[in-house]
Amino acid sequence: MLETSARLLRLLSLLQMPRDWTGPQLAERLRVTTRTVRNDVERLRSLGYPVHATPGVAGGYRLGAGAVMPPLLLEDDEAAAVAVGLRTAAAVGVAGVEEASLRALAKLEQVLPSRLRHRVSALHSYTVPLPGTGPAVDAGVLSALAAACRDHQGLRFDYTMVNGRESVREAEPHRLAHTRGRWYLLAWDLGRDDWRTFRADRIRLRTPGGRRFSPRPLPAEDVAAYIAAGLGSAMWRYRARVTVHAPAGQIAGRVPAAIEVTLLDEHRCQITVGSDTVGMLAAYLGMLDADFEVHEPPELVDHVRALAGRYQRATPSAAD
Repeated sequence: MLETSARLLRLLSLLQMPRDWTGPQLAERLRVTTRTVRNDVERLRSLGYPVHATPGVAGGYRLGAGAVMPPLLLEDDEAAAVAVGLRTAAAVGVAGVEEASLRALAKLEQVLPSRLRHRVSALHSYTVPLPGTGPAVDAGVLSALAAACRDHQGLRFDYTMVNGRESVREAEPHRLAHTRGRWYLLAWDLGRDDWRTFRADRIRLRTPGGRRFSPRPLPAEDVAAYIAAGLGSAMWRYRARVTVHAPAGQIAGRVPAAIEVTLLDEHRCQITVGSDTVGMLAAYLGMLDADFEVHEPPELVDHVRALAGRYQRATPSAAD
């Protein structure tokens, strides 16, 4: 049987899990009687931890939110997972998170046992961080969007469209998604009477927001696939239509699933891809490792021609 102090810590650790525990379940885990569990729960309450108890067959014990954060009692794999998450938090495109993550990580490393501290240190020493290319989103805006999704609270906001024009939107937010270094909001646009996906870094919230709403059925069972498909080109400033001189199956294996690949014949296919800059489009097309023809937009046609001349000048002729 565990000593009282060690047992209380173990009980506190179990109660921090996002579930309800019955008295018999806790007694089995702690190898004590249910009466001892009740006594230990009272001890935790006397120390200031808000342990809630729900009576009945479906009831149980759960640790409630309190004024003071309880100590985080983490297993070895949980502590390592938290450290990994904090190390990589700067890459998620949220402004201000990097500094806060480092502060939290420093506090965590102070209390890690030596065996875990060495694992976390190795991760830090031998991992090369790659800077994110997407625009950063204000943490306050992202939190407000998430809260609005949770609370079914309508939003009013100014939005910068891909062409640089400003518009005022009223929407019912449903989901947030992070992909390709950017954050996106899936919402029902009241003005367009349809689903829209908004770049979070282009949103400037207005106060007050909209009215509360009843959630609508989502536009697809697989919301992630729906958002990814919509991001294939619709969210970008430039949309390119390109014929690639390679089999469709070969090209489909080299591009993300969200990019549309259309079979033309057994040797050619057409792709539709988008980006905010023609430079990124040209670089992406070059990585397909196949001949291609650009049909649109004209800005990309001009850019590829300029690149062709630049590369030709960079390569000495055989006569030289």
